[in-house]
Amino acid sequence: MVLAGVICAVTCLTMMAAIVWKPRITIRGVYFDTYPLVAAAGVLALLVSGGLTLRQFGAGLTADTAVNPIKILALFFSMTFLSVYLDEAGFFHYLAGRTLARAGSDQRKLLTSLFVTVSVLTVFTSNDIVVLTFTPFIGYFTKAAKIDPIPYLVTEFIAANTFSMMLIIGNPTNIYLASGAGIDFLAYIKVMAIPTVFAGAAVYVVIRLLFRKQLALPMHGEATQTAIRHKPTVVLGIAHLSVCTVLLAVASYIGLPMWLIAVCAAGSLIVCTCIMNLVTGRGPRLLFRSIHRLPWLLIPFVLSMFGLVLSMNESGLSGRIAEVLSHGNPVWVYGISSSLAANIINNIPMSVLFTSLLTFGGAPQRAVFATVIGSNLGAYLTPVGALAGIMWMSLLSSVGVEFSFGKFVSYGVRIAIPAIVAALLGLLLSAALLL
Repeated sequence: MVLAGVICAVTCLTMMAAIVWKPRITIRGVYFDTYPLVAAAGVLALLVSGGLTLRQFGAGLTADTAVNPIKILALFFSMTFLSVYLDEAGFFHYLAGRTLARAGSDQRKLLTSLFVTVSVLTVFTSNDIVVLTFTPFIGYFTKAAKIDPIPYLVTEFIAANTFSMMLIIGNPTNIYLASGAGIDFLAYIKVMAIPTVFAGAAVYVVIRLLFRKQLALPMHGEATQTAIRHKPTVVLGIAHLSVCTVLLAVASYIGLPMWLIAVCAAGSLIVCTCIMNLVTGRGPRLLFRSIHRLPWLLIPFVLSMFGLVLSMNESGLSGRIAEVLSHGNPVWVYGISSSLAANIINNIPMSVLFTSLLTFGGAPQRAVFATVIGSNLGAYLTPVGALAGIMWMSLLSSVGVEFSFGKFVSYGVRIAIPAIVAALLGLLLSAALLL
């Protein structure tokens, strides 16, 4: 137990340092983040030291269970592809332009429009996609309008990581935690709708108060709109995403696993796009760009973190931690501890770990939903909390916006505390009605 615990602790601390300081490896002019390599090195150390056997690792990866990481990755990557495809087709950029243009010269109206648009899009896509799409656009727009970009960038990030709680597909952590507890699409949204609305209302009020002085200033310049260049492509993408979402909602009733539905939807979109390209004479560039933009480094990262958790399970360490968390109200205990843990080891490894803790501790279903809340709202506290935060900070640099680690924490703490409290209170209400 001691050896496995030491290796896991060292791996997590080193990985967190790699996320914060962002050391990269360059191969033929292409940059690679090192935190997935750190996670992989940790698993390798466990395999060499005997803290985890190759048979145990292989059995975990191939187990016919809801928390099989390969199935979860297949679901996540397929849904991400559907969203990235629409982004590459210009759909999200077009919506952003329309939203910002309609706000006129009123910054408060602009911020509200942005909040609503980001929230709605995140519900049906994912927080990572919305952050990747909207951050550069907001940076360029605010520069052209000669207004402070910080209120809008913070609003976008907070809204995306709040409303990613609403549906099970909004965040890979939702998928992992819900799958581990056997919670299907409809059962998930029935419980999480109220906490998401409560948290959304809380963060909107806090953001308006935090940035009231900046929002009172007038705007200068004009919004730029982007026309959709090829409407059939966008229609095809929207149709596949819509049908896929509906099928995911009824997956438990039609007897199909969610990962298979998502994979089939992504495969169908690829085939249909190739046929359309043959008919219209368009090249495969959009498909290639969409596939290239998928977060491929997430694969070794998730599989490696799964290996670390397997070793903790086998050594009995997970059981010890679960025992500590078994005291007190499970909603508050798991909600707060998962939020904090996400900022120590990132929310994806945290979700892998807490799935085991929830099982070992025999925690009630409301504890699973509390952990979902922590995995999403914990992203507010530091950039380490979620991959969305890491990507967001990198994107800010690329558009010339200065936003330090300290400033992130300063805003994050003030928004996170009321948001987490509101969401957990919403969960208590939801659980009293439904669980």
